Amino acid sequence: MSFCRSARAGGRAALGSNGNYNVRHVASDHGALLDSSHRRLGRNPLEIDMKNNYASALSASERVAWKLDDVFNQDAVLDFSQPFLPETLVDSAPLTWLSATERRTLNQIRAHGYLSIFGLVEEFILPFVMQRLQARASAEMPERRALLGFAAEEAKHIELFQRFKTVFRKGFGHACDVMGPASDIQAHVLAHSELSVGLLVLHIEWMTQWHYVEMVRDDGELEPNFRRLLHEHWKEESQHARIDGFIVEALAEAATEQERERAFREYLSLLAFLDAGLKQQVVFDRSAFERATRRALSDAEAAQFMRVQQQAQRRTYLGSGVNHPQLRATVERIYPQGARALRESSELYG
Repeated sequence: MSFCRSARAGGRAALGSNGNYNVRHVASDHGALLDSSHRRLGRNPLEIDMKNNYASALSASERVAWKLDDVFNQDAVLDFSQPFLPETLVDSAPLTWLSATERRTLNQIRAHGYLSIFGLVEEFILPFVMQRLQARASAEMPERRALLGFAAEEAKHIELFQRFKTVFRKGFGHACDVMGPASDIQAHVLAHSELSVGLLVLHIEWMTQWHYVEMVRDDGELEPNFRRLLHEHWKEESQHARIDGFIVEALAEAATEQERERAFREYLSLLAFLDAGLKQQVVFDRSAFERATRRALSDAEAAQFMRVQQQAQRRTYLGSGVNHPQLRATVERIYPQGARALRESSELYG
């Protein structure tokens, strides 16, 4: 399928000399929001006391829960004199021909795309969780409540990102297109095996953790309302990473070796599918940049913009996941033969 136009709509991590993120194990930074089951690699990881783990995740979710109006109400105002995203994610530095104002404009366009793409993936995560809840209708109550809460929070996040886009459009003053439509992406992803979708969701959840902990949390130069939105989103996604980890472990335990291999291969194909969408997103971002700045890029500038920004998008959404130590540990547990393919994906996606 193709990706068409949708409705118009410095942190601590650094880039190494090869353009990849310098990876640090960030799990310990999440403190009480993480469960130790993700780190128990010395025992059979598929032998998990699911009841206690779900109860723990449920308890933590209730402690960090928030209401939409308390985080980003309809009257929120964004300060467009400030950057929204860390430069590590935007990677505008190689575009030396940008003025300071143009660099900030690109940063804000990328921020709009960042939350819009989160909204797109939440659209397939929500039915994935609901399907899991239906399949586990006779499970222990803590598991059912945790899954129900997971789904409710994903729906809340979709509305949060829609609110942001409305406020952004009002303040930015120019249209920013986004890859999609969401319904096509959802249909394509959910046509794959449940375990492969679970792996993709886990990839996204750990990616979200990495971005916030390593790049956003300590960056005091970011627009404060946007930064707070990311903070609140991160708190709930911390529990989603735990719960989806439980789902993946349970699905893998019930699967045959052949089914695990198939799921891993499908996960890689889904990354390639998203990579194609991100390439289209760069085209949209260039168009938005030229509209907002009233500047037509030269052929050389346009070529560099496309090259640099495509790799930046890959690192943001794909490299951050395949390089995350928790995602890699999960793959090594459920399908050890996939470790080499993950390393190869790391070289491709950054």
